[in-house]
Amino acid sequence: MARLPRYSIINQPQHIIQQSKDGQKIFNQKQDYQYFYDCLEAAAFNYQLKIHAYALLPDHVQVLASPGNPDSISRTIQSIGRNYVQYFNETYGTTGTLWDGRYRATVLDDKPYLLTCSRYIETAPVRSGLVAKPKEYPWSSYASNALGHEDAMVSPHREYQRLGSSPAERSKAYRALFKQKLSAETVATITDSVLKGWALGDARFAARVEKLSGRRATRLPKGRPRRK
Repeated sequence: MARLPRYSIINQPQHIIQQSKDGQKIFNQKQDYQYFYDCLEAAAFNYQLKIHAYALLPDHVQVLASPGNPDSISRTIQSIGRNYVQYFNETYGTTGTLWDGRYRATVLDDKPYLLTCSRYIETAPVRSGLVAKPKEYPWSSYASNALGHEDAMVSPHREYQRLGSSPAERSKAYRALFKQKLSAETVATITDSVLKGWALGDARFAARVEKLSGRRATRLPKGRPRRK
């Protein structure tokens, strides 16, 4: 089956996942996380990618971001591929790529899904069994979005900014969202959308995405097409 082309809709948030090859660890120590963070921050700045949420996990990376131009995401990922993979191989005496093929990504309707997807990303360390609470994981945007800690890489989305009239109000309102656990259905829907590239939103949103991107944004109906 031919791969669908990338979404290239400027300023439309995308959920991005880059997975490791064969589930291997891509971070072995603190300096690895920091080096990757620095690579991502620099590339995102250079290629006009606004990052709203992120989580760096041992075997994959998740990012929620809005591209400033059609190739913001691809050029950011390529830059990380050049710089971090070279660093990792030189540090650990390995060769080859770290990644399981190309990155996965999908666009999402920001009003209903931006904050939900942000929570999905920042609770990934909890679902992975790495920590008991999001605030315990040091390599995610939770400290910035929920606790108000400074993070140069995080650019608040307008949906986040609508949570309050001040940084303290926004952080408090955002923390309150975590009191209710994401349902299994919501987690499955977001996971399926990003891994398969289907637009995360209702039928109207998907139709608009298809018109703007020139590619199919939803899965085809099951079964053979009816003959005319």
